[in-house]
Amino acid sequence: MAAPLPSLLSPGVARDPYRHYRLLREDFPLVRDEPLGAWLLSRYADVRAALADARLGAEPSAPGPDCRGLLEPALRAAAERTAYVLARRMAGRREADLVADFTAWLPAAAAVAALGLPWEDAVRAQEWCRTGSAHPGAPHPELAALLRPHVVRRRSHPGTDLLSALCGGRADGQALSDDAVTGLACTLLTGGGEATALALASFLANLLDHPAQLDLVRARPGLIPGAWAESLRRDPPAPVVLRRATAPIALGGTTLPAGAVVACLIGSAGRDPYRFADPDRYDIFRADPAHLAFGAGPHYCPATALAGLAAECGLRALLDAMPGLRWAPGFRSAPRGLMTRAPRRLLVRPC
Repeated sequence: MAAPLPSLLSPGVARDPYRHYRLLREDFPLVRDEPLGAWLLSRYADVRAALADARLGAEPSAPGPDCRGLLEPALRAAAERTAYVLARRMAGRREADLVADFTAWLPAAAAVAALGLPWEDAVRAQEWCRTGSAHPGAPHPELAALLRPHVVRRRSHPGTDLLSALCGGRADGQALSDDAVTGLACTLLTGGGEATALALASFLANLLDHPAQLDLVRARPGLIPGAWAESLRRDPPAPVVLRRATAPIALGGTTLPAGAVVACLIGSAGRDPYRFADPDRYDIFRADPAHLAFGAGPHYCPATALAGLAAECGLRALLDAMPGLRWAPGFRSAPRGLMTRAPRRLLVRPC
């Protein structure tokens, strides 16, 4: 008799989930994982379709306003300043940990700087950001409560920060309400939380593991967006995304009832050989990385914009402050985790 299919929660799977993903894609594209309490989807086309299906909660029922004209210039300026400060602090050291000293701080600190929030509030907000995914489609309640007094003050005494700009902003011809401003600010802060920090750690690890590609990016900064997208495809920060069916849904020839939990294996989808040639290879010149790390819906997400800007501005700042950046002697990055995954240490020689 064939051995039973291991669960994602089985010992050893988290250490190297990609062998398990390969087995699932080839022989079990939709299968019930009893210990996890979820149905597993592992092929790219199936995962992409599931993430975009409203019956699986893939999109908020009421997406926020598209204010990229206000958001992105302020976010870029804040990300550039924050990345420069963090990189310069490491430049003179003999050895540095890019996770502890850079990636863990850059996204949240850039969002806080752009919004003009006091740092003591940001420290509390950063911990709440770690649980932001527990409130899909709605602002984190404690974070929203923290922000509302700031929104009220900016209404009466506007400054030069992004929160003031949002208070005076308009979308679709209408002034933004306090709830809309609070929701956008929450999205930026939660987007500057753990997922973006993990994605940045994997991005830097991929480039440091491939010094020839890092040299190309150093010489041609226009390659950074493609290098970032390729890292998100190969090593997404949340390889397993859980969704609950709000209505009966047909997947892979099986109809799942309302209430069924579906695990969208983004980490498996990104390495599906039916979608990507040589999928385990990191290649900054891949023509169409088409990652699913931030979902598959059509709506503009300011948190996604912040993540991309943090990656671009962060790498530029590091290479400017530390032109000889390389791994510390004897160190090799080791990604860890199943539901979230990235290296937890990145020891480097700054010069």
